[in-house]
Amino acid sequence: MNFFLLLFQTPEMTMDQEPAVESDNLLSVLMDSGLLSIIIVGILLVLFIVGVYIFVERYTTIKAAGREDQGFMDRIKMEITAGNMANARALCATTDSPVARMVDKGLQRIGRPLRDIDAAVENVGNLEVFRLEKGLSTLASISGAAPMIGFFGTVTGMISAFYEMSTAENITPDVLAGGIYSALLTTAAGLFIGILAFVGYNLLVANVERVVYKMERSTTEFMDLLQEPGK
Repeated sequence: MNFFLLLFQTPEMTMDQEPAVESDNLLSVLMDSGLLSIIIVGILLVLFIVGVYIFVERYTTIKAAGREDQGFMDRIKMEITAGNMANARALCATTDSPVARMVDKGLQRIGRPLRDIDAAVENVGNLEVFRLEKGLSTLASISGAAPMIGFFGTVTGMISAFYEMSTAENITPDVLAGGIYSALLTTAAGLFIGILAFVGYNLLVANVERVVYKMERSTTEFMDLLQEPGK
């Protein structure tokens, strides 16, 4: 809570405090922390922006891929039963979903052994899953790297703070506390970004697993349809 109070602290909020503390907000603390801390916070900011972009882009893509058309497989079954393979493929071409692309690949292999059709459909499914998981490894790396980078900034900041205190003539509690909370700033930022990236990564993985389940269910239904008598 004190971290967020420090973030939004203004001179008006500290009128009853000492003048030296009036300008203490997150930006001034960062500027007083040294060049290395500023660089590390800059790196963390870049990781935060990249992580947010990956999460938003992947979330919308995965949600779109998992959007299920309840009548798609029914229409595919109707066209295959009627022998209208061209109409079935046209329907797949106008449907932008992993299931439609997998079914279309299976329709292209009609006439070959079922084992070949199943292998072709599975290969397309693997490619679709790979596309859905694009960027997730980067988000996982951010969730692990951000806290470590923040901790590195804290360690170097503490070293610098203690060095300055060892060479100073007068050490007061204010000087000691100021050096410590300046150094801890990068750890707080790194943990914040790491937690957000970790939660976002697991949410995306769960959504991918739901899409994969729908793909497997639909392709199983398609293969069962091809094995019906007369196909």
